[in-house]
Amino acid sequence: MLRHVDLTRVFFVDIETVPGHATHAELPEAMHPLWQKFCEKRHAKELADGLSHADLFAHGGLYAEFGKIVCISVGYFRALKDETLEFRVKSFADDDECAVLRGFAQLLGERAPYAPQARYAKLETAGPEGFYLCAHNGREFDYGYLGRRMLICGQAIPPMLDVAGHKPWDLPHLLDTMDLWKFGDNKGTISLPLLAGVFGIPSPKDDIDGSQVAQVYWQDKDLGRIVEYCEKDVIATARIFLHYAGQKELWSAVQLTQVPWAAVPSREA
Repeated sequence: MLRHVDLTRVFFVDIETVPGHATHAELPEAMHPLWQKFCEKRHAKELADGLSHADLFAHGGLYAEFGKIVCISVGYFRALKDETLEFRVKSFADDDECAVLRGFAQLLGERAPYAPQARYAKLETAGPEGFYLCAHNGREFDYGYLGRRMLICGQAIPPMLDVAGHKPWDLPHLLDTMDLWKFGDNKGTISLPLLAGVFGIPSPKDDIDGSQVAQVYWQDKDLGRIVEYCEKDVIATARIFLHYAGQKELWSAVQLTQVPWAAVPSREA
């Protein structure tokens, strides 16, 4: 399915997000009515079932308007001198979201997005020698969230994410392992651990899952645990990609390198 894709031109990405504040009470006063109106549109059923706006803020990390990114993990294949492959994983994680986004943007740099023909992609920078991003459910979550939070932080958006206003079919460089699994079936959504299990890949959710990230961050103050979780998702996504590309046998010979994450001093309790 992806035999045309050069493995060494793909950046595998996963992000971890949390509510922008530890509790609803800490949300700036000016944002309270905005959160209330937002909940009335997005969570009408939950409000009708008796949950309060404060209760629902625990899910604030799902929305770029009220959440923040605490970790971005990136993996990429690269050829070694002995003609073998290395899969290198690097994470950007910090309480300062803008620092996280800045590090990620610097990694992507000015790399042009891939397109078989520039006119097809309708992006001035796109071309057949460009690069790809790949994430699980990236088209519905990761890519948009990254772009929105970069705007909020005043971070210049790298060419591969500077896609606002373009149609999905004009963006062949934005790969999505969930979208590819659907084969055009809108009901074909699948979780990353289930998809990994289908291909015999160890589950990346052997410690925590997405519903626990906010607690681990705000209550346990354990950002390192979130980094480990995020990197497992990236590795699983890359291995799934190899199955899609008909190259699953490559993984057994790949050298896995996880660049040590430099932890920042712990936040005060």
